[in-house]
Amino acid sequence: MSLRLALAADGGNSKTDLALVREDGELLALVRGGGSSPHHLGVQRAFDVLDGLFDQAAAEAGITAPVDVARLFLAGVDFPVEVERATAEAENRRWARNTTVDNDTFAILRAGAEQRWGIAVVCGAGINCVGVAPDGRHARFPALGWLTGDFGGGQDLGTEAVSAAARSEDGRGPPTTLERAVPAHFGLATPTELAEAIHFGRIPSGRVVELAPVVLAEAADDPVAASIRDRLAAEVVTLVRVVLERLELAGEPVEIVLGGGLFQSREPGLLRAVSAGVAELAPRAVIRDVVLPPVFGAALAALDGLDASPGAYRRLRERAAFPEVSNG
Repeated sequence: MSLRLALAADGGNSKTDLALVREDGELLALVRGGGSSPHHLGVQRAFDVLDGLFDQAAAEAGITAPVDVARLFLAGVDFPVEVERATAEAENRRWARNTTVDNDTFAILRAGAEQRWGIAVVCGAGINCVGVAPDGRHARFPALGWLTGDFGGGQDLGTEAVSAAARSEDGRGPPTTLERAVPAHFGLATPTELAEAIHFGRIPSGRVVELAPVVLAEAADDPVAASIRDRLAAEVVTLVRVVLERLELAGEPVEIVLGGGLFQSREPGLLRAVSAGVAELAPRAVIRDVVLPPVFGAALAALDGLDASPGAYRRLRERAAFPEVSNG
């Protein structure tokens, strides 16, 4: 009897990773293409991206659709209606006999948690958080930025840095090294020059996301940068608190997975503040980094759907240490 097959995908705003995995944990194909967020592309165009990647992966693996299980985790799938629409589109593509589509934060959680439950906080361009209880209950947030009360992604940190630099320059705010570091990132001398460049469109306003690492680098010695970093840490702890309360996990040995570019910077002050805040809320909690690429979190979830053997998970984790990605 042939071994069953699974499809896994981690689709972001700028790139998508898609994998085909056998139920014994063997990675048959791993391909990468452009972004596949339904929020930015629309559902059909997003799934057209996945369609092309699936065809490429299937050709490399020498298989044909449908496979047995698909677990597809995509940015921009936040509200229940978005999950329903994306799932319907995936099922229409007939890639798999059993398909689940959800937000990409679930891939981060599965990639970082040794158990199949816990809490994941992702800080990239934006911020998001999900929680899964041992009994399968979920807690999540819409994560639409200021529309849903969010603070803490790279865009927010960059915006705060530009504002703090401007206020330092003209005296409305306290002096800060960001006054020099922020415009210098763009090859400029002063915050006023940066404001003018953004105002007249010479520098796209979206590029302020690039300033998040500048904030974290300056935070070690500059009180203003440190206050921006500490606001991020407080927001992370707040998200964790709400999920702990909703899922009644404060007394459990819950794993808190920290993913995304801002955590990957390993800035000590940020990690210390988050760890201290979480310890007060849940003394038995364990902070974990994401040690696997998110697509392998999706692949582990796909193996869950196949009820794979323990050896399959070990094999896939070993393979994840040396991924070979084909670009679509």
